[in-house]
This record gives sequence, C-alpha cells and structure tokens, in this order.
Amino acid sequence: MSHDDFEFEPIPGLPAMLPAGEDLLWQGSPNWKALAIRAYHVRKVGLYFLALIAWRIGIGINGGHDLESIALSCALLVALGATAMGVLSLLAYWTSRAAVYSITSRRVLLRHGIAVPLTLNVPFTAVESAAVKMYPDGTGDIALTVARDQRVGYLITWPHLRSGQFARPCPSFRAVADAGRAAEVLSVALAAHTGTDPVRVAAPQAPATGFRPRTAATA
Repeated sequence: MSHDDFEFEPIPGLPAMLPAGEDLLWQGSPNWKALAIRAYHVRKVGLYFLALIAWRIGIGINGGHDLESIALSCALLVALGATAMGVLSLLAYWTSRAAVYSITSRRVLLRHGIAVPLTLNVPFTAVESAAVKMYPDGTGDIALTVARDQRVGYLITWPHLRSGQFARPCPSFRAVADAGRAAEVLSVALAAHTGTDPVRVAAPQAPATGFRPRTAATA
C-alpha cells in the first residue's frame, strides 16, 4: 500500500496507466454537502453557536443587561458562527473537488489532498473486510479494514477514513452519492479476486452491511 504524490494523471484519479489486465470498474467523489456535515461537523458547530447565543441571552436577562449589549454580543456570535461554518463548508467543498475514489479489478485507490495530491493505493491482497453504511440523504460510506501490517497515516489520509478508528485507521470512501452501486462493484471485484461468490450488499437507504473478500460475513 503506497502514497504517490506529484504524479501526472493519465486518467483522473489514477497516478499512472493501469497495468495490462487490470480494468477500471468504478470512480466517484464525495458529496461536499454530506462531507461537510459528517466529516467537518458543520451542523454541530452551528448548534454549538446557537447554544452560546441562548446562553448569552439567558445570562443577559438574568443579569439585567441592556438589550443593546445583548444584541451586540449575539450579533458577534452569529458572525463568528457563520464564519466558522463557512470555512468548514469551503474545506469540505475543496476536499470533495480534490478527491477521486477508484475501484479496479485488483485494488482500491483514493486520490486526495487539496494542496498536495496524494494517492492511497490499497491492493485487494491487503483488504481484510469492507463495510458500507447508507444515510437518509442517499449518500454512503464504504470503509476498508486492511491488514495490520499495512500502515495508514491518520493525519495524511483524513477525512477519507472511518470515523472513530484511531488505533487502526480504515481507508474509506466518504459521502459517496452512489455508495450502494460502488459497494456492489467492490464486492464482485473482491470475490473475483479471491475466487469466492459475491456477497449481497445493502441497497440505498438500508442500515449498514458488511462484506468480506474471503468469508461472506454480515455486520
């Protein structure tokens, strides 16, 4: 598994032409709005500032502060909150524009990086299992559990990782619009690579389903 940077892309998302016998099966990118909500936590930031505004109003009323000072403080909090949410949304948009997820007949590739393009190359031989999680907005995440001897840099790969997995980072397709289709393609490709039968993957808007390249397990 490797990171490649500063490479010319003969095909968007691929650092080089695929070897003979290897086929490109699927490509996609994150939905920036879903990425802003789930990776950059824009909604949580907004709720945090709303709570601060409510707290300021309550403190002001209980403390007998004049309405002008309360309004000024609230206006400042609104401006700070809007700025924070705007910056995070912009980062999500840039992240989405810079990211290309690819599935070939032999591996998974994650091209990412706003300032410095990097490509994370995950061969099927390094994949222990995979899981897809669908969300009500129609997008989904596909997370790969890789062998323990494969090192994945958390900081350099974030946010293209499964949330909450710090000790053993899992490379992930985040906020993909057609995650159900991508999961099916990946399942069939893994099965073909290992010589097993494809595992049924969750349809859009279903809960979470896991699938393994070697043992057809369901999470």
